[in-house]
Amino acid sequence: MASDAGNPIPRFPAGFVWGVSTSAHQIEGAVDEREPSVWDAFTAEPGRVKDGSTAAVACDHYHRYREDVALLADLGVDAYRFSISWPRVRSTGGLDFYDRLVDELLAAGVRPVPTLFHWDLPVALDWLERDTASRFAEYVSVVAERLGDRVKKWITLNEPAEHTLLGHALGAHAPGRQLLFDALPVAHHQLLAHGLAVRALRASGATDIGIANSHGPTWPASEESADLEAAGFYDLLLNRLFADPLLLGQYPEGLGELMPGDVESDLKVIAEPLDWYGVNYYAPTRVGAPQGEDIEFGGLTIPAELPFSVRQIEGVPVTDFGWPVVPEGLTELLTGFHERYGDRLPPVVITENGCSYPGLDDQDRIAYLDGHLRALHKAVKAGVDVRGYFVWSLLDNFEWAEGYERRFGLVHVDFDTQQRTPKSSYGWFRGVLRAQR
Repeated sequence: MASDAGNPIPRFPAGFVWGVSTSAHQIEGAVDEREPSVWDAFTAEPGRVKDGSTAAVACDHYHRYREDVALLADLGVDAYRFSISWPRVRSTGGLDFYDRLVDELLAAGVRPVPTLFHWDLPVALDWLERDTASRFAEYVSVVAERLGDRVKKWITLNEPAEHTLLGHALGAHAPGRQLLFDALPVAHHQLLAHGLAVRALRASGATDIGIANSHGPTWPASEESADLEAAGFYDLLLNRLFADPLLLGQYPEGLGELMPGDVESDLKVIAEPLDWYGVNYYAPTRVGAPQGEDIEFGGLTIPAELPFSVRQIEGVPVTDFGWPVVPEGLTELLTGFHERYGDRLPPVVITENGCSYPGLDDQDRIAYLDGHLRALHKAVKAGVDVRGYFVWSLLDNFEWAEGYERRFGLVHVDFDTQQRTPKSSYGWFRGVLRAQR
């Protein structure tokens, strides 16, 4: 980890926003009080989730939100990033819950920062269909009309890259499709939905809008031309495919013609100006040429027919998920974006950063967060306009296809009793926040 761990975290600029993140499907439970999502259908299929669990109860946040808001207030965060369940909003009285949550947050002095889509698509809809983007904009308008008098900071989508890749190309996440490159329309329709949502939010008077895209540096496995080419293609798919249209108003060369519809017109919608750009960062990826066989990596099966293979990064610690711990990758990513996009890159907010480790005395998580905050500060010193940082996550939760085995929370949750117990990292982060003020 960072050699100066143990010293105080350097001070961030005045007005810097400190927060934590969650998502609706992972914590809310109360599935019988809303319409089903694609994740409900996915987890009902045997073998889809490693421990056979579902999010039917999860952290029971729907009924215990006041307890969780009290934890936020005690932690001392400025803001709480949560997601709004589209299936719940489509259900009778569904927005009442978010009314109560927003009011509770504001009473506790915590700014609400809702994400409008975090993978839990209503089961009746399909991102392969262009009309879903329009349905999303209608839903966003309903939410903004109800909450916009109190919510000022909005996030349209969370990680459209992962939802496309894991859910529609590889089949590891809901809805469980294995379309490989035929999943590209899903990427385009999500980006279009984002642009339409920005317009809907602007029409409601919103002036603080971003997106939460996952990004990480791509490291070639070697300097051999085949590895460099494979790494470049991977970077195109996971980074530039979801950043270039938003920030430059164009797809990377060769990808636009693969998208459906009137792409040129759609790009004018997709590139609606943002007030800030959210980055979810976990690790870099080492990529090489295809190896002629399926590869198991990080809980995923990477098919042999893809034009790249993902390799281990040697010589660094790993989380209990097997993800490499590389704080300096965050500095590299942000300074690289600053150089690539220049004044087209709006202020940046780290909308997720965190790690999975077991136990209450989670010193590994403290070391991870310490190292990444120092790496983030180096990016600020290098000239990147960073405005905030959100830890993933407040609570241990339902970790998608991993079930309940992976624990990302600052707060431990006993899923049998729903007892919340702050971990050592919770106390550490509270101390960091106090020192920054």
